[in-house]
Amino acid sequence: MRSGTARAVGLVLGFALDRALGDPRRWHPVAGFGSAAARLEAVTYRDSRAAGFVHEVVLVGGVVAAGGIVQRRMPGDSGTVLAVALATWAVLGGTTLARTGREMADLLEAGDIEGARRVLPSLCGRDPDLLDADGLARAALESIAENTSDAAVAPLFWGAVAGVPGLLGYRAVNTLDAMVGYRSERYTNFGWAAARIDDLANLIPARLSGALTAALAPLAGGRPAAAVRAWCRDAAAHPSPNAGVAESAMAGALGIRLGGRTEYRHGTEMRPTLGDGPAPRTPELRRAVRLSQAIQAAAALAAALGAYARQRRVFP
Repeated sequence: MRSGTARAVGLVLGFALDRALGDPRRWHPVAGFGSAAARLEAVTYRDSRAAGFVHEVVLVGGVVAAGGIVQRRMPGDSGTVLAVALATWAVLGGTTLARTGREMADLLEAGDIEGARRVLPSLCGRDPDLLDADGLARAALESIAENTSDAAVAPLFWGAVAGVPGLLGYRAVNTLDAMVGYRSERYTNFGWAAARIDDLANLIPARLSGALTAALAPLAGGRPAAAVRAWCRDAAAHPSPNAGVAESAMAGALGIRLGGRTEYRHGTEMRPTLGDGPAPRTPELRRAVRLSQAIQAAAALAAALGAYARQRRVFP
């Protein structure tokens, strides 16, 4: 088995593990990385971009180097398959994302607003106490759109490009962005590098996610042309160069309107309007979950084909 084939098989097996099992319930490596990053931050933190850059380089560089060592030392193609499969399962979050989206829809349909508010922080950083049922549905749907790209499409893309180092390195970048990459008094400077590097890492995956959203829109009762139109018209107005693509394409695919006043714990942002139509409610949330799962499966297939087709490896 050639190494490209081994990587492709590992990606598919890892995706299958995520579909079957979801995130590891105990000893999750991403949670362990987050704890290590928080401890390091106590040492590296300064209110400066330079300190944040050092923090990012040390953590991401260490993870990429560790991934490269693991990949080189695994014996033969069977070792590559195993390493890539386990790394893929560890970094993917698509199944848990869909499961949480369905749980949110169930709670909203049952009228359990307090239960839905308790679930929302596992999807995004909005302040749930300020949201009613429609606000919770919109927040959950926007998170599903963005995280379909961040938690599924992007890891698979980087796994196809660079195997285990790509998988682990991307997840480190994305985790650090979630931890320190937002605009608050503490992290405006320190988190600058984390946010910019995450933007670069997601530049291609977000557009792949947008293309898959448009192509698969009929599976959720939508039209590809509407998804493309919303993407081309609205994405650039979003403060994130990547989330804007994922969210506007999803809005167009579902025939809904996203954006508007957005409440975070660190403050309020006025987001641009994405898409046309009514604000999302619970039925649209269920459609978004269904579309997300289809996008994830298509991304896994594309990543496997891409890995198989590569003639040269980034890491030997």
